[in-house]
Amino acid sequence: MRFLPSAKSALLAALLALAAGADAHDGKHGDEVVTPLQHQALSDAPGKSGVMAIVAYGPGQSSVPHRHPGSIFAYVLEGEVVSQLQGGAPVTYKAGESWYEAPDTPHLVSRNASTTKPARLLVWSLVQDGRPLTVPLEK
Repeated sequence: MRFLPSAKSALLAALLALAAGADAHDGKHGDEVVTPLQHQALSDAPGKSGVMAIVAYGPGQSSVPHRHPGSIFAYVLEGEVVSQLQGGAPVTYKAGESWYEAPDTPHLVSRNASTTKPARLLVWSLVQDGRPLTVPLEK
């Protein structure tokens, strides 16, 4: 898939926003690796784009608490991931399992369940053009 220059810029801005929470981490918190796969403007949903990425966690790694302005669909490719959305209990998802996050739902916990093995997610987001994919929660 080829990215148009404007799509590349939008994707880069979105991924930088995703990493913005890494400033407040403790060495293992917020060090996930995000690899963009696709960014596509949606002709049947003007003003919105679909973004697909791989999120990789090393052993014991986690994301900073955050929210997503758009809808998120996550699928575990490898390992196990613990996820907790506000109002819910932590859930451990194994390879082959998936979940949905409604827009702006605080994502309190997102971490590798293992301290010895990696974990990887395939994440697809429906995002309003010009909005970041991820926003760190305020403390």
